[in-house]
Amino acid sequence: MPRAPEGNITSMYSVAKRIEFCYGHRLLDYNGVCAHPHGHNAVAELEIRSDTLDGRNMVMDFSDIKRAIKTWVDRELDHKMILRQDDPLVPVLQDMREPVFTLDSNPTAERIARLIYDVAREQGLPVARVTVWETPTSWATYAGDVSRLTGDATRRQ
Repeated sequence: MPRAPEGNITSMYSVAKRIEFCYGHRLLDYNGVCAHPHGHNAVAELEIRSDTLDGRNMVMDFSDIKRAIKTWVDRELDHKMILRQDDPLVPVLQDMREPVFTLDSNPTAERIARLIYDVAREQGLPVARVTVWETPTSWATYAGDVSRLTGDATRRQ
């Protein structure tokens, strides 16, 4: 069997944690049913990667991921309307004291995946990707630059 050239493959460990949450949204400037307010029972999956294991022989303890990210998702996104900041529904819902989370762009599954990815990175997690399922058959993924996780910016996967 032929061998891969040395230096082109980086070995990585990987763990993933799924977080369930519910949210409502709508898409502005969109021609389709998602232009209307509606909701999802979503699942976000975070993949954490490392080229080494810690002293416990883990990439990261699942409870640490849960504590960092699920706590944020529950506080900021769960059971809230996620809307573009200029959506006319924002002030109406806020006046009614309804929970709203605003973004600078349409709250698509892609944008929500990027949001959760960014929060995970800000909290110091070596996250490789975040996938958000709006439904069991429809999902979007945001994956960062995996080479940052190894400390070698010249390596690519």
